[in-house]
Amino acid sequence: MKSMKTLCAALCLTLSAPVFAGKLAVLDVREALLTSNAAETFRNQMKQDFASDQQALVDLEKQAKSLQQKMQKNAGLSSEDEMKQQRMQFQKVFGEYQRQGQQLQQEQSQREQNFLAEMKPKLDEIIRNMIKEQDIDLIISKNASVYANPDLDITSKVTELLNKQ
Repeated sequence: MKSMKTLCAALCLTLSAPVFAGKLAVLDVREALLTSNAAETFRNQMKQDFASDQQALVDLEKQAKSLQQKMQKNAGLSSEDEMKQQRMQFQKVFGEYQRQGQQLQQEQSQREQNFLAEMKPKLDEIIRNMIKEQDIDLIISKNASVYANPDLDITSKVTELLNKQ
């Protein structure tokens, strides 16, 4: 009976032990892409391209806040018609602020998607080459791991190779 328990315990330990003995690596694809020189150039270009739109949005926000403060200040002093006119003016400006904000956000998001799509083939090629050169058997997403030895992390190496392209 005791030998049966020992055998079962040994079998359980054997089956629960890691079977994989290949070379592992950990990679944060998003970090590798976003810390690359290409991403920095892209962010700077986005700031330049959308600077006037961003400023127009800030101006609309200031205008809406000013109108709101004016309405609050004149709440008991203005006639109902004047208050109605001020509310309509505020709603018009605020509506335009929201519309332009959403449009700007959509345009920026689309640009980011295009950038990531452009970078994906380059990233895939780098990863394939690293797999061959370093004889890597398995790459795990850094975000999916609870803990990984920092020596297994190839994120900075991938970024470095992206920067060389």
